[in-house]
Amino acid sequence: MTIMATTSRVQVLQAAGLKKLGWLVHGFSTRRAGLSKCYGGKSLNLGFTKEDSQESVEENRKRLLLALSAGNHRKLWPLVALKQVHSDVIHVIKSKTRGRLVGDGLITNIPNLALAIQTADCFSLLLVDTKNRAVGVFHAGWRGTLQRIVEKGLGQMRREYGTEPQDILAAIGPGIQKCCYEVGEELKGQFESQFGYARELFHELYSPDPIREKYPLLFLNVRPPGHGNTATKLYLDLQEANRRQLILVGVPEKQILSLGQCTSCNTRQFFSHRAENGKTGRMMAVVGIKSQTKSGRKNTEPRGGRREN
Repeated sequence: MTIMATTSRVQVLQAAGLKKLGWLVHGFSTRRAGLSKCYGGKSLNLGFTKEDSQESVEENRKRLLLALSAGNHRKLWPLVALKQVHSDVIHVIKSKTRGRLVGDGLITNIPNLALAIQTADCFSLLLVDTKNRAVGVFHAGWRGTLQRIVEKGLGQMRREYGTEPQDILAAIGPGIQKCCYEVGEELKGQFESQFGYARELFHELYSPDPIREKYPLLFLNVRPPGHGNTATKLYLDLQEANRRQLILVGVPEKQILSLGQCTSCNTRQFFSHRAENGKTGRMMAVVGIKSQTKSGRKNTEPRGGRREN
């Protein structure tokens, strides 16, 4: 179930199951109610794109943090973002001081930090360890999914914080759904080389083409068996691909929450790189841990760790 959280300025989406955790801050931004004017109307672009001004983006980010209660007007939480490169690189955040980060995943158990991933069709995934109070956020396009970034992210959380799959609540944010994500045969082959269930992630749709039907010899191909169906389109369910990864590493299916919205279908609410031909803004998925309250317990320090940021 999705909850719409609104303020006088910003609209964000939240997963009902995560909203119940009083110590957690989380949300998925939409494109509405910002300062950016370069993408139609006033939009909440959160990425430093070539079309937008730095001042607008910085103010949009402040508005998002306020809408999520990640700090207040006097002092906002530091926003930890990445230069995303469609990789499986995951950073462990152990302090509030850090350099520039390049990769596609962030994990921490440090309170009062907002971890963020930017999207505009790719999927964002939040992992929340409800026992050890640790969180992670991951960027999963087809490349990150193929490299199993969310699966590796959970493994990294286990090494750092002792996270067990049964203690995870996961949320998959808005992204380009199977109704709109047309791909080529070569991508299907790559997925089939990595996942035993790959064929279940793809579906074909026949789209009649009068020219092809009138002049079939012009469009012969070598798809087995025979020449295949030359007017067939292939679609990938990237959301299901990431959900399957979580299930197979032990996260209970009922603890994986998918918001389900398609960014490509609904450009009035979301930015979509594909639907808007590459000229679009960026949304953010944000997760963080609130400081200990009187009824809470202290956050533990990371156990060991490979990287210090």
